[in-house]
Amino acid sequence: MGLDIRLDGAEISIIKAIGIGGGDIDGTTLVNRCDDLEANDLIDTLRGLIDQGYVDADSTAFYGVDEMEDMQFRVNSGYAKDLKEALDEKPKPRKSKRVRRE
Repeated sequence: MGLDIRLDGAEISIIKAIGIGGGDIDGTTLVNRCDDLEANDLIDTLRGLIDQGYVDADSTAFYGVDEMEDMQFRVNSGYAKDLKEALDEKPKPRKSKRVRRE
């Protein structure tokens, strides 16, 4: 049974920019892909994702964009399936309450 992960807009942008495929992305590419986010928002949100365990990084100690650009980021493979479901905007079908009698 998967986790019920709820992401806000900035978290969704960062997860999509990193990609769920399991590959690493360097900080420079991540900053370029998330150009709609301000630097402080990007850093705070990325730290939150790292603290929750959804994103892995070379180091958790970065305080500015210049430090972040030299790092590698990836989605934690243990959460990849749950994050993919959280990014999927389709509502889950409701389970029928009808019971089949024999």
